[in-house]
Amino acid sequence: MRARSIGAAAATALALVAARDLVQKKHALLRNFPVIGHARYLLETIGPELRQYVVTSNEEERPFSRDQRTWIYASAKEENNYFGFGTDVDVEHVQGHAYVKQRTFAGTLPDLHDPQAPLPSAKVLGGPRGRAKAFRPASVVNISAMSFGSLSGAAITALNKGAALAGAMQNTGEGGLSPYHRNGGDLILQIGTSYFGCRNEDGTFSLDKLKDVVASAPVKAIEIKLSQGAKPGLGGMLPGAKVTPEIAGIRGIPAGKDCASPSRHTAFHDVDSMLDFVELLAAETGLPVGIKSAVGEMSFWQELATLMARGDRGVDFVTIDGGEGGTGAAPLIFTDSVSLPFRMGFSRVYSTFAERGLTDDITFIGSGKLGLPENAAVAFALGVDMINVAREAMLSIGCIQAQKCHTDKCPTGIATQDPWLVRGIDAPSKATRAAVYLRTLRKELLKVSGAVGVAHPALITTTDIEIMNGDYDARTLASVYGYKDGWGELGPELAQEITALLTTEPNALQKPAG
Repeated sequence: MRARSIGAAAATALALVAARDLVQKKHALLRNFPVIGHARYLLETIGPELRQYVVTSNEEERPFSRDQRTWIYASAKEENNYFGFGTDVDVEHVQGHAYVKQRTFAGTLPDLHDPQAPLPSAKVLGGPRGRAKAFRPASVVNISAMSFGSLSGAAITALNKGAALAGAMQNTGEGGLSPYHRNGGDLILQIGTSYFGCRNEDGTFSLDKLKDVVASAPVKAIEIKLSQGAKPGLGGMLPGAKVTPEIAGIRGIPAGKDCASPSRHTAFHDVDSMLDFVELLAAETGLPVGIKSAVGEMSFWQELATLMARGDRGVDFVTIDGGEGGTGAAPLIFTDSVSLPFRMGFSRVYSTFAERGLTDDITFIGSGKLGLPENAAVAFALGVDMINVAREAMLSIGCIQAQKCHTDKCPTGIATQDPWLVRGIDAPSKATRAAVYLRTLRKELLKVSGAVGVAHPALITTTDIEIMNGDYDARTLASVYGYKDGWGELGPELAQEITALLTTEPNALQKPAG
């Protein structure tokens, strides 16, 4: 009798826990998997102890290590994101690890106590080419291209609202501008090889439809996607399981069937015609226009820089995606072995433009695991002006690195179109977490640049960071990547302007670029 009572009490308790899990909005995993979802949090709690004796160290997991994920989770939740008792990294022996060299003295530095952590771009996007709608991006950290389709509507909504709260921008991805992108955040409209949202019935590009889309939403710039780090040389792939009737309607494709985009554009066929296309879009919309690409062979970039050196045509920004990037479905050979990693690829592209004296006229954007302060600092030192974050933004709204993005079975409802799984995401609360993460990363970058003695991360130079080369030697970024004097640095006027914006003109960040 007593055992029966205990069993009944236990069942009642489990039922109450299940009921609470189903109605709470804080944890998507618990809403989707009541009761048993708590096992994940228990294992996470004792994870360091288990890994110490049984599994892996805090720095061994990939794509993101436990320490990296912990930092993102804690930052997004406004929890203590410090680490105690020293580093988990074997700092004396790890080959390729980056070390920032702090300075003893510094000039005037920005206020680190502003909760919004304002950190605008040092360059006016579209300014050098005189675009009608040129502007200074308010945040150097923005949300990278992730389409509605690869991500759920609730995830896109959370990211867009988070971008709005943080004063950042969100890239739509090549899947078109969906209703979920219209929640207050400024947008960069990406155009891929299938021209979703701006295509004719035969799949070719439609300028009229593009202009209609741009006019209907807060689109600040247009990005032409040539390739991406996850699958360079391949078109985007959306598995049929994710092609719902809603997605099919937005993209103009059949529902329930795999959506494979072409690997190349049809609106242009070489660098010369691509620049004509860029100038057409800029003239018709007034917006800054740029390109996104992973880096492989360099003849494309050399020809682009050569043609831009003439001064009559050019892209306003270049987004370089590292081969280590990726959020969705891709063949293993492409995720592992096609295109260069970010640092190597970006440095080669930057050098190509630097040789021709063009770097101050282009905004350079980097992506590929740059949503971590160390990687971001290295990117800025190499010449990046802004960074885009994708998987880090996903982690901030609840991603647990289940690596099921390609199966439509994402357990947290982020990379799936399954209604039951998507219901786990409470967009308003997740938006707050995304915003807090973006602001925290900006604040960390300000702290690092302040340690170096400069006001803005774009002022960190290639001699301020060294890379471990064996156990007893280190080389500067300039030496590792073959940079000449002044490469990776802003021109004097740009450097003075951004320093003034952050230190001597506290209200200047609220003024429109002019």
